[in-house]
Amino acid sequence: MKRLTDCIAMMDMGIERMGQALPRLPVATAKLCRLLMVLGGDMQEGLEEKLRPHMLNHSEFLTLMILHTHPEGSLSPGELCEFASQGATNMTRIGNTLIKRGLITRSNSAQDRRRVLMRITPAGRRFVKKILPPMFPHLDAMFEGFSDADKRHLDRLLRKLAHNLDQLDADAA
Repeated sequence: MKRLTDCIAMMDMGIERMGQALPRLPVATAKLCRLLMVLGGDMQEGLEEKLRPHMLNHSEFLTLMILHTHPEGSLSPGELCEFASQGATNMTRIGNTLIKRGLITRSNSAQDRRRVLMRITPAGRRFVKKILPPMFPHLDAMFEGFSDADKRHLDRLLRKLAHNLDQLDADAA
């Protein structure tokens, strides 16, 4: 497999050639979009690799993390779908998988019996606390050479991009 930096260099050359063929192409913006997608894909692959020994995929991990960090430790399947960017069918599969492993439960809300809640179990909380710490060195290594100011700047720019994407979605609706 090619190194990421080689793939990015090849991508840059391809976008520049496309810019010559289509002079109105915003080359710098196209490069940034593609770079974000390539890096995001690589980061997700790395996470999947770390999760594989725990028999967990990214969507299951994300669902567990959302429940773990939610103040009550529970959300409705619909809320989880929205936060985890999953469809209802896939969230049902994720829920069933995590329930079978004893990491979450699915039950009716005590306040509203019509409302179903998915709740992280004590075993699920222990599982999250067990699998996360070995991932910390990899996280640190990804941002090796970034100062705290660099990280804050990147965070600000990415949040600005997220705001713009939200605006595009709102305008399209």
